[in-house]
Formats: sequence, structure tokens, C-alpha cells
Amino acid sequence: MAFLKNKNILIFGVKNHFSIAWGIAMAMHKQKAKLAFVYHNIKSKKKIMLLAKKVQSKIILECDINSDQSINQLFKNLSKIWNTLDGIVHSVAYVPILQLNKNYIKVINRKNFLNAHETNSFSLVAIAQVAEKFLNSESAILTLSYIGAVRYIPYYNIMGVAKASLEANVRYLSASIGKNIRVNAISAGPIKTTASYGIKNFKKIITISKDNSLLHKNITIQEIGDVAAFLCSNLSRGITGQVIYVDTGNNIV
Repeated sequence: MAFLKNKNILIFGVKNHFSIAWGIAMAMHKQKAKLAFVYHNIKSKKKIMLLAKKVQSKIILECDINSDQSINQLFKNLSKIWNTLDGIVHSVAYVPILQLNKNYIKVINRKNFLNAHETNSFSLVAIAQVAEKFLNSESAILTLSYIGAVRYIPYYNIMGVAKASLEANVRYLSASIGKNIRVNAISAGPIKTTASYGIKNFKKIITISKDNSLLHKNITIQEIGDVAAFLCSNLSRGITGQVIYVDTGNNIV
């Protein structure tokens, strides 16, 4: 059964074929979703265009997630292509690499603290505020988190604090957004992506994760993608305000 057939889903966060957002896009395409992608600059647009062809999408739109004007323009442009919108995937993660390589208290500063929260957490709110009027009833908004939001992970630093804010946003948005729209997060296990390799000792984190895994392996973007597809489908219509761990059981170890 193609449980996303005729669903229009907008995806933020695809950078390359290592991206978690790309694993989500592939899983959703397999379930017959119609996909649109967001790019931030011309360099990223070229990469996304090549990937979008693989999932039969020609919709690649520009947006600066830290600009209200840009977010409004994105949905204005999208509304010219799609009459309806059924889901949004917010797979956003960015802080300066220096923040992921040294002792937290030694490296954190006001500017990076505020920027981390704006980019990684408030962007979800800003997108939801504009998207609400475009989303159908029983639509879904999905974001991506990590266990560093609730536990200390060496060198995850400000990203962990921002992800904690993001998870709180999931709860408050799910309670306040209208039209029976669901808001959930996936807390994914560590994955080799462009962003994660900026974390000091990330290879060690990957190894420890596999050693502690209840399934004796590390998670893949395909496995995360399958859960994301489910959470954006009507099959998950009874789930909202949740952080779903997709990490081969590491969160209980």
C-alpha cells in the first residue's frame, strides 16, 4: 500500500545523498508522495536538483529559514504550484563548527547561542506560523532531533541545548496549531552526515552507539525515512507532540 499517495510534502534540509532529509525523501517517494524541496543558495540548489530528479520532483524553491519575508515568499511561490499541502519535514541543523570542537563553557558566546536557537529551533515555529493556513486538516509537521537534547553528549554543546528547545517547541506547537495538524519529532541515532562530521570524536560516538545498540547496528537514513513517512501519513493520525526515538534502542541503554 502506498500510504502517501497524492500527499504533497515540502522538505527542508536536503544537502546531499548523506542527508537524513534525503533518506526521508526516498522513503516518501516510495510511498508515492509528491515532493518539493527547499534550497538556501545556488550552490545547494544544483545538488538538490540532481537528487530531486531521482524522486521525480521538479519543485525546488529558495528560502532563508531565518527570514520571515523569505518564508512567506516560499509559501506564496509554492501555492502557485500546489493547491494543497499535506506535510512539512524540517530537517535543519547548523552551528559554527568551532562550537562542536571545544569545552562548552569555554567556547559558547551570546551570538552563537542566539543564532543556534533561531536556526535550529525557532525556524520550526516560523515555518509553522506561515504554513498553518496552507496545510490540510490531518496534515503533519515533522522535525529531527537527537538524544543530545536530553543527555550530555561530548562536544554536542550548543546544538544539544538548541535541540532541547526544538523538542519543547514540538510540544507547544502540537497543542496550539489548528486544523487537527500533528507535530512530531524523530530523535535519530548518530548518522554519518556532512553536519555530524563537524562534531569532535564523532567516529567514537558512532562506534559506541553500535556497541550499545540493542539491534547490534547503527541506524540508517533509510530506516529513519520509513518512520518519517509513517509519521506524515494518516496511519499516524493519533500521534502528536511526541519525540519518537529511531536509534536502534540506544536511548534506553
